[in-house]
Amino acid sequence: MGRVLILTNSSGGLYDFRNEFVQALLAEHEVFISMPDDTKEKELEAEGCGIIKTAINRRGINPIEDLKLYRAYSKMMKEVQPDLVVTYTIKPNIYGGLAAGRHKIPYMATITGLGGAFDKTGLLLRVIVAMYRAGLRKAACVFFQNQENRSIFQDFGITAQKSRMVMGSGVNLDRHRYEEYPAGRETHFLFVGRVMKERGILEFIEAAKRLHSDQVFFDIMGYCDEDYQGLLDRLEGQGVLRQIGFHTEVHEYLAAASAIVVASFHEGMSNALIEGAATGRPVIASNISGCLEAFEEGVTGFGFTPGHSEELIRAMEQFLALPMESRAAMGQRGREKMEREFDRKLVTGEYMEEVHQLLGV
Repeated sequence: MGRVLILTNSSGGLYDFRNEFVQALLAEHEVFISMPDDTKEKELEAEGCGIIKTAINRRGINPIEDLKLYRAYSKMMKEVQPDLVVTYTIKPNIYGGLAAGRHKIPYMATITGLGGAFDKTGLLLRVIVAMYRAGLRKAACVFFQNQENRSIFQDFGITAQKSRMVMGSGVNLDRHRYEEYPAGRETHFLFVGRVMKERGILEFIEAAKRLHSDQVFFDIMGYCDEDYQGLLDRLEGQGVLRQIGFHTEVHEYLAAASAIVVASFHEGMSNALIEGAATGRPVIASNISGCLEAFEEGVTGFGFTPGHSEELIRAMEQFLALPMESRAAMGQRGREKMEREFDRKLVTGEYMEEVHQLLGV
């Protein structure tokens, strides 16, 4: 039995989107998880994982804090002595990769999305590229969730020993079971994601202002990550939209929606889209990598250019013009696509294939 150390910046993200992989590892190895929070600590401990609390400033760029994180990872690897390190998201990928490389421990990294990092220019872009190169160059395998992210890394000379494509984190088809399409004449557009500019919240708000009525509703599910709370409160008071807030269990909200809206500027692979489609809901989605793979235009949903509220409004108007039977059929085809392409069991199998090659199981 080997020993695997997982580095993550969110216990909730690990448990919600990758717990099948954790369980597959536990069936064959000891598993330790480094994470900054206790959101899913009890659940992961109950499964048999060892928990190591490690502070991470997810969005900060303070070099002193990042040096502390690298040192914490390095110390942790000396103490745990893992046979394999698995990392997710930018800081664990970079600083965990540097520490694992220093200690000559095999490691696998996953690029869950690039955000706006590679939209930067000048010195900041050069620093980002240099850090990624250093963190990933000794990785045994880097998993990408869309081809565009993989190509960007190749163009910047950010390479590892091997890379693989996976369909995001996949979707648990039992947890996100198919639900019959909602009856009635009301339409509920559900925005799923953090409330921030790069998630398209401003475009969603513009659409809500234009299209809301006594039969067309705009709901927002997610926590406010930027300074929009006052604006949202005012619009909610005016009846333009409704705030559902952040929830760890989202299925009932997806099931109650008429269509799921993802308006992001950047995605690795949108979990909101694939969970919504698995539930049998049509999607309104950005025409970007990380979304395009998850829907088919006019078949399982409608796309639009992110940052363009008029295009989002037109896509919503197309959807509103559909009879209920067509909307339900669109949702059914979305579910079928998830069953064919996005079953989390398939994604877990691809990760375990690499684990077996690295640990000789």
